[in-house]
Amino acid sequence: MLTLGTPSNPVMALMIGAMMIQGIQPGPELISNQPKLFWGLIVSMWIGNVMLVVLNLPLVGLWVRMASIPYRFLFPAIVMFASIGVYSVSLSGFDVGLMVLFGLVGYALSKFHYEPTPLLLGFVLGPSLEEYFRKAMILANGDALIFLEKPISAGLLLAAALLLAIILLPSVLRSRDQIFVED
Repeated sequence: MLTLGTPSNPVMALMIGAMMIQGIQPGPELISNQPKLFWGLIVSMWIGNVMLVVLNLPLVGLWVRMASIPYRFLFPAIVMFASIGVYSVSLSGFDVGLMVLFGLVGYALSKFHYEPTPLLLGFVLGPSLEEYFRKAMILANGDALIFLEKPISAGLLLAAALLLAIILLPSVLRSRDQIFVED
């Protein structure tokens, strides 16, 4: 990911987005442009792996026993410790309520089989998208047609519309077939 700039999974895509927001361009020149970051990341991975081996080898039996704890006992303990942790940061009951709200939203999203990656990318890339959209609108004096007048932006918008149509077309055709079925 660091040397090629291509993510191998959604988590790596999120990391690339976060790095780009911080002004770090992943790719072949990262090692020469940001050697402290690159080697610091490599060393931190090595240190983390060594610490995991040192901690996990003697505690393997404990982890196996913890994995056998029924979920009905584990869930309240997790909620309790998370609530204590959130409350201890700022001593605010509002923060605990916010944690519960976002926990319920996350539960609902998982029940309806929503992918978390687009939501995370939206949180990471949303502020810069808004900033650059605002700059473009200021430069165009509020005229949104500027995005269709320039060939690069028009081409990208057309490609996005085509991809959206390709994704939605099978579900539309399937629902039309169901409507026109005679009973």
